[in-house]
Amino acid sequence: MAKDYYKILGINKNASEEEIKKAFRGLAHKYHPDKGGDEKKFKEINEAYQVLSNKEKRSQYDRFGQVFSGQGGPAYGGGLATWVMFLMHFLKDWE
Repeated sequence: MAKDYYKILGINKNASEEEIKKAFRGLAHKYHPDKGGDEKKFKEINEAYQVLSNKEKRSQYDRFGQVFSGQGGPAYGGGLATWVMFLMHFLKDWE
C-alpha cells in the first residue's frame, strides 16, 4: 500500500506550499537523527516533503497515489503492473 504523505506531514490535501514547508521543518527538526530523533521517521518525512513540495510530483501523487520516474517504472514501488496502470490512465487522457 502506498504511503500517505499528507498524513506523514500532518497536513490536509489542500495545504499550501508554505504549510507543507512549515510542517516539514517542524517534523524534521523534531526527528532529526543528530538531535536524538528517529532516523527512519526522519527519512519518511523527507520523502513526503520531496514529493509534496514539487508541483509535478505532487500532481502525480494526488492522481495515482505514487510518483513515476519516467525511467521504466514507478519511482516508489509498484512493479510492472503499476506501470501498466499508469500507461492506461495516461492513454485514457488522450482519447
